[in-house]
Amino acid sequence: MSNKKVRLFAISTCGWCKRTKRCLEDNEVEATITDVDLLEGDEKETARKEVARVNPRRSYPTLIVGEGENEQVIIGFDEDKIKECLGL
Repeated sequence: MSNKKVRLFAISTCGWCKRTKRCLEDNEVEATITDVDLLEGDEKETARKEVARVNPRRSYPTLIVGEGENEQVIIGFDEDKIKECLGL
């Protein structure tokens, strides 16, 4: 199990987002999961800005692993990349 900070920005109805969530759950990865479409006001705007910072296309799912210089971003669902990034 990874001890890296893991944040997932998703859309609640997105199939690829659901698969990413399931991958994290199945591998017992502790993650902060944000369904951007369920947020409102400032919270939604803050989440959108964080996604845009690492993903200019602003697509979902956007998975951020680690922080600062060691931050890695996975855009879209890619189970192999997720597992590799998390050392699973």
